[in-house]
Amino acid sequence: MGNKIFSILLGLAFVGSAQATDITERLSVPEGFSIKPYALNVDNARQLALSDTGIVYAGSRQAGKLHALIDADKDGQAERQVLIAKGLNLPSGIAFKDGDLYVAEVERIVRFKDIDNKLDKAEMEVVFDQLPDKRHHGWKFIRFSPQGDLIIPVGVPCNVCAEDPEFGLLYSLDLKSKKATTIARGVRNSVGFDYHPRTGNLWFSDNGRDMMGDDIPPCEINVITEDGQHFGFPYFHGGTIADPEFGKGKNISDYVQPALNLDAHVAPLGIHFYTGEQFPAKYKNQLFVAEHGSWNRSKKAGYRVMVASIEGDKVTGYTPFITGFMENEQTYGRPVAMVQMPDGSLLVSDDYANAIYRVQYNKK
Repeated sequence: MGNKIFSILLGLAFVGSAQATDITERLSVPEGFSIKPYALNVDNARQLALSDTGIVYAGSRQAGKLHALIDADKDGQAERQVLIAKGLNLPSGIAFKDGDLYVAEVERIVRFKDIDNKLDKAEMEVVFDQLPDKRHHGWKFIRFSPQGDLIIPVGVPCNVCAEDPEFGLLYSLDLKSKKATTIARGVRNSVGFDYHPRTGNLWFSDNGRDMMGDDIPPCEINVITEDGQHFGFPYFHGGTIADPEFGKGKNISDYVQPALNLDAHVAPLGIHFYTGEQFPAKYKNQLFVAEHGSWNRSKKAGYRVMVASIEGDKVTGYTPFITGFMENEQTYGRPVAMVQMPDGSLLVSDDYANAIYRVQYNKK
């Protein structure tokens, strides 16, 4: 497996950037909330992870970088950025467990042991290298299950193509035995999932296929209630829309229906069940969804953070939470993923503005 020591670049991230300040000032949150920069100039910030000591880690996609963000004085803004690694293969997904930081590249999972104490001498080791090497939908979001397995998605290497046993899956990986169990099939490209704090079921976002028009098919939010369920791709989109090439002769009842159909092409990425005490009670155990935004519509859609109201495994509402990332067809930012801080505030990454925002509720 071998080790590789990455060079470390230390630097300060200041909140005074005019561009990022302007973006933050454009963003709107519900009454009683505020949104401010947590860190700026975080190149291509994607999934976030929080260590036990309060260091926030950020993956990236095309930038190939891994950052650490340090708020030493606990004022809600990171004063220091550390570039831990560069030259990685689409390291979008990261997860922290037992002092170690796990990073998903396209074809493998790597680990930085005791990362909080080794920022200046970060040492990488490969822990699993049996993933497909296709870069199309090859970037990943990862998360540990309550049982300690690492959940890994494998998106399909296409817009739409015939079902392949290597792709369109969610895996549960036992890191000790290296045994991978398929927990969901028929998943086009999931870049976000979280466990419901009460039911324990895994919810995940899925990006719908392209080239069927502006308004179909919908993107999806799904929930796994049994391991191995099939969620329809490439045969059905949004649960009931038959694919013109692959849907013929297939039966809708053979596949799991989405928990929620979103607008077409909004590209839901990170999702997060809020479990903190800072936000008003109506947000407790509700699902935050980062709609990254369309690239393939005649008029843009998405570019916002939403809240799905959940009762059990049913969605009862879907309302905006952060808006202003896009206005009059002009893109200012694209939300990606969230992490909840110990005080109950919420961090939101933005890979377009290279920023991470902190949302807090200002109690009266």
